[in-house]
Amino acid sequence: MSLEKTIMEDIKTAMKAKDKVALESLRAVKTALSYAKTEAQVDELSEADEISILQKQVKMRKEAAEQFTSQGRDDMAEKELQQVAVIEKFLPQQLSEEELAAEITAIIQQEGASGMKDMGKVVGIANKNLAGRAEGKAIAGEVKKQLNA
Repeated sequence: MSLEKTIMEDIKTAMKAKDKVALESLRAVKTALSYAKTEAQVDELSEADEISILQKQVKMRKEAAEQFTSQGRDDMAEKELQQVAVIEKFLPQQLSEEELAAEITAIIQQEGASGMKDMGKVVGIANKNLAGRAEGKAIAGEVKKQLNA
């Protein structure tokens, strides 16, 4: 079942359960997916595109939560974080720090990277290989850490 169909089913479930947070989150994701399909002029998005859209939705909400927290609006921050939890259910399992470090080490060895001059190449390959399983920020941080060592 495609992600869009799964989300539609979950919207129905959230409506029946009167779960406002889930409903709002799922509708936002559905809208983002529909917009991306319209923009790309396609009937179906690839799985990689869907994951990318979900990651953007999660990132937007995490950033909003940080903003609300810095402004002392913990109630609004909590709402954003609850939406993050709903959306993350549709993303692949995230890598732990140890798993990410091992993956980055393997890529560095495979590419023969030796210093910071190779960071762009390693980050590019890592982002492609680990799409959906790790945030770009975490990947770049780990690559930098390992290439500086």
